[in-house]
Amino acid sequence: MVHRFLLSQARHIIQSGGVLAYPTEAVFGLGCHPADECAVNRILELKQRDWRKGLILIAADRAQLAPWVELTDQALQRIGSSWPGPATWILPASAQTPEWITGGRDEVAVRVTAHPLAAALARCAGTALVSTSANPAHRPPARSALAVQRYFGHQIDGTVHGWVDHRAQPTQICHAVTGAVLRR
Repeated sequence: MVHRFLLSQARHIIQSGGVLAYPTEAVFGLGCHPADECAVNRILELKQRDWRKGLILIAADRAQLAPWVELTDQALQRIGSSWPGPATWILPASAQTPEWITGGRDEVAVRVTAHPLAAALARCAGTALVSTSANPAHRPPARSALAVQRYFGHQIDGTVHGWVDHRAQPTQICHAVTGAVLRR
């Protein structure tokens, strides 16, 4: 169980433009507030990732995704009961979703997480969060707080400690309009 003071510290980091590492379903993620371009750019620099790849947003519930996506009836039918859960869906981006999240596309990858700590973090922060694997390009994703520390040291503003399912693979990514599976 995460103590309230730890989540309040994490909320402060997110709301003040910081970058956090935190556990998700299969790996540790790096996250920040999606509307904070400077924080997103820090994550991209840490990962050595091209902004045009776009980023995933995670949320505690569908309502947190509302500012970022156009959730159509067709998309809701495809998503079905996969949320909360380890299913990431590509949905049409809302008009206010910045290109540093979408990679310049008119779509965005989103997930309502089933990981209790990641969901608690999003709830406490009051927003969906950027969620990209905590690793530099071409390195294995971090599956522990120690691995995050080895990769990034003091270059991030905090790490929320918790478990990941070491048997799990990164979440499947599907396209909500076409139904295509983009990553298994």
